[in-house]
Amino acid sequence: MRILPVVASIASAVMHLRMPSIDQGVQAFIWTLVFFLFMWLGALAVGFSGPTSFVVSLLLACGIFLLVRTRGGDYPRPR
Repeated sequence: MRILPVVASIASAVMHLRMPSIDQGVQAFIWTLVFFLFMWLGALAVGFSGPTSFVVSLLLACGIFLLVRTRGGDYPRPR
C-alpha cells in the first residue's frame, strides 16, 4: 500500500508570498527606535554621561520620527 501518489494528487500549487504592508507611522517608529538606540549607546561609548546622552538622543529621535513620518513615504509622482 503506497500513500505517496494520493498525497501528490491532493497537493496544491506553490504559493508566492509577499511581505505585509506596514503603515508609515509604524515604519517611522521602528526607524526612530533603531536610531535612538544607536545614538544613545554611541554617546555612552564615547564617554558622555548617561542622562545627557539619553536626553540628547531622545530629542534627536523625536526629530527623526517627524522627518520619517512626514517625508519618508514612497508616493507615486503625478503624471
